[in-house]
Amino acid sequence: MVRVLVTGGAGFVGSHLVDSLVKHGFEVVVLDNLFSGKLENLKQVDKRNFCLVKGDVRSKTDLRKVLKNVDFVFHLAAIVSVPLSIEKPLFVNEVNVNGTLNVLEESLRAGVKRLIYASSCAVYGEPINVPIDENHPTRPLSPYGVSKLAAEHYCRVFYEVYGLETVCLRFFNIYGPRQSSGPYAGVISKFISSLKHGKPPIIFGDGKQTRDFVYIEDVVDACLLSLESKGCVGEFINIGSGVETSISDLAEILIELFGLLDVKPKYAQPRTGDIRRSCASLNKAKRLLGYQPKISLIEGLKRVIEYAML
Repeated sequence: MVRVLVTGGAGFVGSHLVDSLVKHGFEVVVLDNLFSGKLENLKQVDKRNFCLVKGDVRSKTDLRKVLKNVDFVFHLAAIVSVPLSIEKPLFVNEVNVNGTLNVLEESLRAGVKRLIYASSCAVYGEPINVPIDENHPTRPLSPYGVSKLAAEHYCRVFYEVYGLETVCLRFFNIYGPRQSSGPYAGVISKFISSLKHGKPPIIFGDGKQTRDFVYIEDVVDACLLSLESKGCVGEFINIGSGVETSISDLAEILIELFGLLDVKPKYAQPRTGDIRRSCASLNKAKRLLGYQPKISLIEGLKRVIEYAML
């Protein structure tokens, strides 16, 4: 069997990826320190072709344990919160940059065939033009964005200098079941958490800021496509929906889906590090990966609400 390591595999994105890999017949090893990942995210996985190792990408000893006989690596372990990165930039750098460098070094040492790195649209910063393609200047606005960009460059260098095949997928705003609803959660999780209790969603700023919301199933499809494509090696590739949605429109859609038509959003001061507009150009993903998002925002939100109400 083909053996795959997923770092951060107990997290929101990682656990969905693990589900799909196991269903596709891969043997999967997960390395997760459970800082933000949860054991319950993996409770449904077929244990015959899966194992979880509690460990940290900052530890080379932990990495050497899990990289034995591994063919492919999905490196998802990271601190993904912009607000937390602003509060604790050194911590985020240690995990996101030094941790990635450890994963690259140990993957090269272990003879891994290909490493797929989960990057972020945060590397672009405030867009000059929308939709954003991969040639857009990178000028991140937060320590989180800086850490993802630095790790991308390490991935590129490990391919160009050492020959380790790497692919950097720049994810836009991912949403779906199992996403955290804590203080550093994404806007969809926060809005649903509020509306579930009959409370108004809180919008930071005027609500006209836009995002590209991509459903987790489409993100997992992109990850699987990046395993086999020959043309994507050494590349940075946007993964999104290609649809620009304002935060006010998102709130109105969710209010309507919940049937709480008397609820109105509340507005608060803008947050530091938030960009004004965001939407992915998917031309490169379509050309190199054959990627095509399938789940519309309305359909995806219905699925998330259904999961949240269980």
